Amino acid sequence: MNSALSLAPKPCKAKFFTRRPTITTARAEVALAPKQATNKSLFVHELSVKGIPHADLHVREVVQRQSQATADACIKPKFCPAFLEDAYERCRNICAEYAKTFFLGTQLMTEERRRAIWAIYVWCRRTDELVDGPNADHLSSPELDKWEERLEDIFNGCPYDMLDAALTDTVYKFPIDIKPFRDMIEGMRMDKRKNRYQNFQELYLYCYYVAGTVGLMSVPVMGIAPESSVSAQTIYNAALYLGIGNQLTNILRDVGEDAMRGRVYLPQDELAQFGLCDEDVFSRKVSDGWREFVKVQIARARFYFQQAEEGASQLDRASRWPVWSSLLLYRKILDAIEENDYDNLTKRAYVGRTRKLLMLPLAYSRAMSTPNLAFQY
Repeated sequence: MNSALSLAPKPCKAKFFTRRPTITTARAEVALAPKQATNKSLFVHELSVKGIPHADLHVREVVQRQSQATADACIKPKFCPAFLEDAYERCRNICAEYAKTFFLGTQLMTEERRRAIWAIYVWCRRTDELVDGPNADHLSSPELDKWEERLEDIFNGCPYDMLDAALTDTVYKFPIDIKPFRDMIEGMRMDKRKNRYQNFQELYLYCYYVAGTVGLMSVPVMGIAPESSVSAQTIYNAALYLGIGNQLTNILRDVGEDAMRGRVYLPQDELAQFGLCDEDVFSRKVSDGWREFVKVQIARARFYFQQAEEGASQLDRASRWPVWSSLLLYRKILDAIEENDYDNLTKRAYVGRTRKLLMLPLAYSRAMSTPNLAFQY
């Protein structure tokens, strides 16, 4: 693990007496009917159980469990106040260093909410570092199992270190279920054993595990706008789609770097449809067929951003700015790939600091707009 994220100080010894108060951050209304089919067959995933996509089943389970969490009793860990302040401050510093645009967007949130989001971000980053960090080559399945056991300890009020303690405090204060966290670890396991995806259905499930889960963790903290009339399922779907869109964009941005590590996070059957294969990726030759292939992948990512956009405005007003910042920033990455004439094999799409700063007022404007109350799935 990255030593910068591994901190040794021990928390004050926890005692467990207090029950969690009732929290109403996430609504307990769950729409169980699957979305009506449309003609978006190019983008829609089909890997399913009884006609319901696997990732959607995960979302429904999370919504149900987190809705029920509002009524569940939970023990409260007792940390020294100064220790807890220091724990959140360290989470803040990590978020500010590694996710500057997102961090700036969190400044409109209430103090309790933004600290919780920082704690979630740090846990996700540390988890990702297990697979993509400097010690990734030495990562074994037992170590991931230990990380999952450590996650269980966090939710049981027994954090291992200071950064874990911030998340322990967060999951006490908000109705956050452990399942999305477990699913992200499963995504890390998938990354260790799998570096090819035969079709988009397989890739979609991977994107859920490593990125869609982040949205599901965050919704209970961000909250839903009081004036919103849509179901909790709709909001969670939008959070999932933002994660899917972000990960598809990451894949397109990093395809050249991933190829150098022997990884191809692209649907093999779709590559074949354009007369392409792994060797074309490894040779880093930008052909007309490659450009046409990338156009389709960009369109797919934009489709998921469009789906996410409709739900982003249903979040609590103070929590929308970081979400809209992410939406617009990742769209700019797709624009940059187009500006590079679809050469994401030898060039890395980059959004400069000036463009990021210019984007923030637009993100703020979108965040402060009134939700479209007529929008429903």
